[in-house]
Amino acid sequence: MKLCFDFLPVFIFFMTYKIYDIFIASSVLIITYTIILFLKWFFYRHLDKMSIITFILVLIFGILTVVFHEPDFIKWKTTIIYGLLSIVLFFSHFYRRNPYIKKIFNNEIQLPDIIWRRLNIAWAFFFFFCSLSNVYAIFYLSQERWIDFKFFGLGSLTLFFVFLSGLYIFRCTLVGGE
Repeated sequence: MKLCFDFLPVFIFFMTYKIYDIFIASSVLIITYTIILFLKWFFYRHLDKMSIITFILVLIFGILTVVFHEPDFIKWKTTIIYGLLSIVLFFSHFYRRNPYIKKIFNNEIQLPDIIWRRLNIAWAFFFFFCSLSNVYAIFYLSQERWIDFKFFGLGSLTLFFVFLSGLYIFRCTLVGGE
């Protein structure tokens, strides 16, 4: 269900853009993410820091996009979110006892620390790659292609990486090895 909460605003943004334009889609994204945040609070009675930070960035960059009628603001939001995730994961990998990715799972999965550290650094590099990919897309793709890249490219890539991480976790828990 949490995964649905995370992908639903992107899906609604994409569909709204295809029907209307990026400015209406940005407005709808703000509204959708606000509703999602309330639903997360209602169902889980807790909001993680990344959800709050993402909401703030959606609010800031969405409003800037609509008010100044400049689509680049909403495009850079994606880069900043992926960049922040990458920085947080790299920082926790090198300067914290427990990697941040372990904290995200709230001890729902029991893995040796070395496995958590490997997953953490893999996701840090993944988010760094996504951030750089979005920068490339902003500069070299049309707005229409950027929307497709964001939804199909980054969305598919993220789901694929979740799948690979799940396989790795399954292998480590099944075999008990590294």
